[in-house]
Amino acid sequence: MPGNKKWLIVLGTVIMQMGLGTIYTWSLFNAQLVSKFGWELSSVSITFSITSFALAFATLFAGKLQDRFGLRRLTAAAGIMLGLGLILSSQASSLPMFYLLAGVVVGYADGTAYITSLSNLIKWFPKNKGLISGVSVGAYGTGSLIFKYINGSLIDSRGVSGAFLYWGLIVMVMIIIGSMLVREAPVPAPAEAKAVSGRTAAAGGAGIPAKDYTVKEMLRTKEAYLLFVIFFTACMSGLYLIGIVKDIGVTLAGLDVAAAANAVAMIAIFNTAGRLILGALSDRMSRLKLLSITLAVTAAAMFTLSYAALNYGLFFICVAAIAFCFGGNITIFPAIVSDFFGLKNHSKNYGVIYQGFGIGALSGSFIAALLGGFKPTFIIIGLLCILACLIAVSLKAPGQRRAKEKGMSLKPSRHTA
Repeated sequence: MPGNKKWLIVLGTVIMQMGLGTIYTWSLFNAQLVSKFGWELSSVSITFSITSFALAFATLFAGKLQDRFGLRRLTAAAGIMLGLGLILSSQASSLPMFYLLAGVVVGYADGTAYITSLSNLIKWFPKNKGLISGVSVGAYGTGSLIFKYINGSLIDSRGVSGAFLYWGLIVMVMIIIGSMLVREAPVPAPAEAKAVSGRTAAAGGAGIPAKDYTVKEMLRTKEAYLLFVIFFTACMSGLYLIGIVKDIGVTLAGLDVAAAANAVAMIAIFNTAGRLILGALSDRMSRLKLLSITLAVTAAAMFTLSYAALNYGLFFICVAAIAFCFGGNITIFPAIVSDFFGLKNHSKNYGVIYQGFGIGALSGSFIAALLGGFKPTFIIIGLLCILACLIAVSLKAPGQRRAKEKGMSLKPSRHTA
């Protein structure tokens, strides 16, 4: 396909991902819903946990739906479903309805369009998987940053219920327009696939053409489960921080509410920066080595939040570091999964690994409730990050491991060494 048409696909994916990323503005609605309906804040905030879990769960089935209906029709339908979920939420007046509409419906639609459009874009640019993943996932983060102000303005001018209505309409239009611009990546002929795979392997120095694993084949490898553990840990660290960063600033760092609230915008900025910078960097060095560095930095930041006497500067340094690494890890992982298990079934394979996101979204809050506070939770997350770092340092792609077991002499890979 000519280059200009490829960039139309990039544009369409970016527009979709920006619309999908708006769900990360949910925290703006919590206090407003409490004020309007008199519900408990903890009960309202559960909605976003349900959204995150439904998003991850949807990725298990999105690849099969894409095979049946095609990318454009599936993402357009997901956009309509997501928009309607928000529009109908404007009429909801009970928590179960919000759990169903803003939680299950919106989350499932978001996850379906997210995983398929991201995987499709990576397939169009197999030589720059890290960079292009960073562009796509970075757009998702940018959407949350921009709509922090749009949805805030809508809440002020239209009220919380009216904001849901206009939010749903805007996002529906964005995703439908984006779906009209994308094209499904062609399945390469066997000879072409082998050539591309060989070039990728040669560039990494492994000397072994990558194999396209099915989900069943992937699940028979130990690497799939080790990647899941790493991804779960990386997601839990970032998602837990996002949910309670304002409270950490007030409680642990002694900041006033206005100063602590600045951390919300800082997370969005550094999260997006991490996606773009580390995504591009992962095309130039070993993705797993880069991943191990981000996990080590996250562990250090978590232990600092636990043990150090926090002030304004130290608090924001830790928050920025965790957000930057979390954004980068979310970006690097799609490329790692394709490095390990091939591009042909990427959306299905990554959908399985992506369940670490949904479980990670729930686990941080669960651990905090069990241990009774922020600091013990940070310590547990820090220890898990060290474990995940050690796994990442020693992990190799299945093809490399089998070759080593057979006594083949392999040079280190930039991507999977």
